[in-house]
Amino acid sequence: MKNLSELNITAPHITVRNFPALIFGIFLIVVIICGNVLVCLSVYREKALKTTTNYFIVSLAAADLLLAVLVLPLFVYAEFQGGVWSLNTVICDGLMAMDVMLCTASIFNLCAISVDRFIAVSVPLNYNRRHVDHRQIVLLSGTWLLALAVASPIIFGINNVPNRDPTVCKLEDDNYVVYSSVCSFFIPCPIMLLLYCGMFYGLRRWEEARKAKLRKSIQACCKLQHAAAAAALPPLAALPTPMPALPRVIQQDLAQCNVDELDDDMRPSCPLPPEYSTIHTVAYAEFQSTAQRKKRAKINGRERKAMKVLPVVVGAFLFCWTPFFVVHTTRALCETCEISHYLMSTVTWLGYVNSALNPIIYTVFNTEFRRFFQKFLQSTCCYSASRMDETIMMP
Repeated sequence: MKNLSELNITAPHITVRNFPALIFGIFLIVVIICGNVLVCLSVYREKALKTTTNYFIVSLAAADLLLAVLVLPLFVYAEFQGGVWSLNTVICDGLMAMDVMLCTASIFNLCAISVDRFIAVSVPLNYNRRHVDHRQIVLLSGTWLLALAVASPIIFGINNVPNRDPTVCKLEDDNYVVYSSVCSFFIPCPIMLLLYCGMFYGLRRWEEARKAKLRKSIQACCKLQHAAAAAALPPLAALPTPMPALPRVIQQDLAQCNVDELDDDMRPSCPLPPEYSTIHTVAYAEFQSTAQRKKRAKINGRERKAMKVLPVVVGAFLFCWTPFFVVHTTRALCETCEISHYLMSTVTWLGYVNSALNPIIYTVFNTEFRRFFQKFLQSTCCYSASRMDETIMMP
């Protein structure tokens, strides 16, 4: 009678099929695989993308790709079964170990990218963008070794607790849940936020220094004009046309700056005698057009773009992972709290969505990545169309 009652309790859960979870899971797996494979291919095939920062992005893509191949299919299968685990507990333990390791590796790689970009902004002259040095090797290796260390207790059997329910696949030890959450999120998250805040502060400081340098250059130009006027220049008609080029030092400053970005108090104000008023106008017009034509230095343009990416990076990371770890830790610490399966499932899905957003966030703002994606998709479409034409023309 007891066995019959247990069968009646568990049977409805087994017979319920969660088709929306199956459809969304398959879609998410395809998106994660396609996006991260494109990231790896682009860095492998494009010489311009072989930079140290992109190697970190490849490591992140590898973690997300393995997550989509090794973890998500079994997770989607369990969700399709209504949250009931119908496979062996050994497979469950393997799934939990890979889940913890790859999710932790993904988060640690995001943290490593923040460390790498902070170094690039703080000490740009000592930062090697084209070749991986010992610092990057240690950082890349450390992300995976630490992720393996966090997941190692599951490998050594911490999930084998007495009276374990074989129909539920989850982390059984609450202490380990707290430990893994602290190591995987509550420590890396503040580090990442502090590094990005430091990077933002460094970029703002660089911006102020750049404007101060431009202000000094403008003042130097005005002094040259005043000196020329005070030296009893010949009549305006006798001056050569076009005007002589600006000093080389000022031109170099202008190559990295845009006069349109100056504040009102930074614009040059150096009155000349009336007969030489047109000299100032011509010189400043040339000064402004030269600045607009010159291309900024690559490092300055790259770090300026980073200021626009920072809110997206931090916002997506916090949006996807904070609910999961808060709910996950609360369930382990609060025995009297009732956390439904649907809430736990929702926040877990949200964490996995971050693996689909990562290739978008870290590549959509990069011109080289976009160019490769467009070229690859166009070549693929053209190849498919040509194969279809050949098939149609075959007798």
